[in-house]
Amino acid sequence: MADLPELAASFTAALHDAGISVGPDRTRGFARALTLLSPRTTRELRHCALTTLVSDRDQIEPFDAVFRTVFGAPTDLEPQRGQPGDPPRTLQAVLSGRVHGARARPTTDERGRETGAQRREEPVPLAASPLDRLATRDFADLSAEELSRLARLMRTIVLRTPARPSRRHRTALHGRRVDVRRTLSTSRRTGGHPLRLRRFVPRTRPRDLIVLCDISGSMEPYARAMLQLLYCATRAAHAEVFTFATRLTRLTPTLRRAGSYDALARAGRTAPDWSGGTRIAECLADFNERYGRRGMAHGAVVVIISDGWDTGTPTDLATHMARLSRVAHRIVWVNPRTANPRYRPLVAGMAAALPYCDAVVSAHNLAALDDFTAALSAPGRRR
Repeated sequence: MADLPELAASFTAALHDAGISVGPDRTRGFARALTLLSPRTTRELRHCALTTLVSDRDQIEPFDAVFRTVFGAPTDLEPQRGQPGDPPRTLQAVLSGRVHGARARPTTDERGRETGAQRREEPVPLAASPLDRLATRDFADLSAEELSRLARLMRTIVLRTPARPSRRHRTALHGRRVDVRRTLSTSRRTGGHPLRLRRFVPRTRPRDLIVLCDISGSMEPYARAMLQLLYCATRAAHAEVFTFATRLTRLTPTLRRAGSYDALARAGRTAPDWSGGTRIAECLADFNERYGRRGMAHGAVVVIISDGWDTGTPTDLATHMARLSRVAHRIVWVNPRTANPRYRPLVAGMAAALPYCDAVVSAHNLAALDDFTAALSAPGRRR
């Protein structure tokens, strides 16, 4: 697929030359829509661009003219266009040319109508998308420059947790409980007779998100990438972030104050045990005592990012995991080693924690983060 920023900039520049007002905000929205929706056909691409770039019905006709000029004359812009038996062209074929590396333009007769004559082939330059290159790259193999690019991509990822009922209420037509105060208040209009009952239902709010990230030597390459995602989570989902190796460190205040470029540097200075040993059981016990008893983990979604290597005894880890599971809504364990098809939970720490986990995902690259976000938003328990 073509480079998304280059594609969005060139297409919107052509629209601007055609008299369609397209500002930087719409260009940015078009590029983000391409990233999130990943259109596969020219019809999907047209709908994506039409939604984000056009604001007036009169602009549709010049928009289609520019679209045909940039992407050719697609047969799947509308259901009635093209031959009924023609398969829809994929977006990859439109952006990168056909198998022979060229794009065909239809010839026309003296009246300007398309004919079935020989088509003229023109070379189309190819460009590999940075998103495509990073999507399947393991986080442990990324360079500093690629981590910086990954941080910009991770800002588009939305971390959602399942909803939980709140103590606040909102008015509803078919609520189970009667809002006595509002019912009596509105009965003044009918001489004190409550002709219509007002009802309410509890409001809902997202469950809290708590992340404990292993920064020991075996997890250090993945911790660099995951902390970029957690930096975005603390600013969007208001998550609580902790790191652990030989001790537990709360990073939430540091990540909220830090900018996107110095988040890792500040996190390294705040956590003195970076790339040290691993004491999962002791750090988990510290979390349960200092934060779990205060109610932070009650009804929350807890994410533990670790490969399971622990210098403590497995029975201690199982005890503290069981204690955490009794107060948390869900426990999601992120282990990059599970990406290997031949992986087996033979590590004593991972085997001890597995019975108390609702989901185990790898999240070892950008493509695998879909399983991670799905595990966060799952409504109930599996264990």
